Amino acid sequence: MASSEKHLVESFYNSEFYKDPSQVSKHFHPDAELFWNSSAGFNKMSVNDLEEICTEMGKSFEYIRPEISHLLQDDKMVTIRITFFTKTIENPDEEIPMTHMVAIWEIKDGKMFKGYQMSQPADDSPDNLASFMAINL
Repeated sequence: MASSEKHLVESFYNSEFYKDPSQVSKHFHPDAELFWNSSAGFNKMSVNDLEEICTEMGKSFEYIRPEISHLLQDDKMVTIRITFFTKTIENPDEEIPMTHMVAIWEIKDGKMFKGYQMSQPADDSPDNLASFMAINL
């Protein structure tokens, strides 16, 4: 059976956070911080920042479908490796891989507290996508 910490992280990334920014307050500690390295550079985000980005995402994407390849836990630290696929409002008939990401979350008081996340645009080559399919939950 999965731990409550793993379930918390999995639940957030599987939620429709882009349609329902209240998922942030449901899953994140009020003092949460996310340290995010992406292809656009580094961002340090608060809970308010996360709610804002979720709201903006909801304006651009018809839906976002996560595929989790790894979900690992060491004490109160949970690591997730995930690919997000999307259909955009501009092109609702085609699902495309959007991003690959790895995040490590410290859990405090039953909520996601400190996160260290790296992401990059998804490469849709078969070898790359296949590397994200090895499930290790």
